[in-house]
Amino acid sequence: MSEETLERIYTINLGKVLLSPNNQRAKRAINMIRAFASKHMKSENVKIEEEISHLVWERGIRHPPRKIRVKLSKDDDGNIIVSKYQEEKKAEEKSKKEEKKTEEKKSEEKPKEKKTEEKPKSEEKIAEEKPKSEEKKVEEKPKKEEKKTEEKKAEEKPKEKKEKTESKPAKKSKE
Repeated sequence: MSEETLERIYTINLGKVLLSPNNQRAKRAINMIRAFASKHMKSENVKIEEEISHLVWERGIRHPPRKIRVKLSKDDDGNIIVSKYQEEKKAEEKSKKEEKKTEEKKSEEKPKEKKTEEKPKSEEKIAEEKPKSEEKKVEEKPKKEEKKTEEKKAEEKPKEKKEKTESKPAKKSKE
């Protein structure tokens, strides 16, 4: 007989797990994976690797993942092994991205030296801004004085009104 194994990659939807009670969801997810594997690979003997179990139980019994990507392999004896699927293409892309990041970091280090040269320019800008802020302070002082005079005027007006009201009853008393 042939010693070749049948391998397939599936994404198992575990959305129906949410129909079960909170404290039984991860258990149901494992049972759903087992049922899915037996249905699609047509064998009752299913072994789930620890890695898959850890993925399901990672966030606890109440919050299993909604989907899981697995690789199902069936040997000559009819045993089905459910293992985590790892894409080879993504692994290659990740290594390329890491190389690009290291190149970017090296290129970023060089402009930092240029920034140190620009610091005196920024100090000049700060020196220019200081007189502007002093001018603002000078402008604010007269405003404060204006507010004080307005408050004094506001206080004087009610006093005048009070005096008028007091004079009226005095006239009535004379009559």
